[in-house]
Amino acid sequence: GEPGLPEAFRWGKETLTIAKVQKSWKETGPCKSGKEMYLRKHWYSLETSCGKTLKVYFERKPRSAKQAKTRWWLYSVSE
Repeated sequence: GEPGLPEAFRWGKETLTIAKVQKSWKETGPCKSGKEMYLRKHWYSLETSCGKTLKVYFERKPRSAKQAKTRWWLYSVSE
């Protein structure tokens, strides 16, 4: 299933509250054996309550054991 979308993201010292999901899509890639496709990331284009547009993604598999709890990434912010 899809991950639960956070209500807000931190950008520097600013908290950006999500008002609306504009678009969502998925990124896939081959599994280690190369025989099947694996769902790697859930991407979202979001509108904030202050009118900014965020592009964020959720990594299904953490990058490392240290980042096991860090699965949401803020990719870009635009006015």
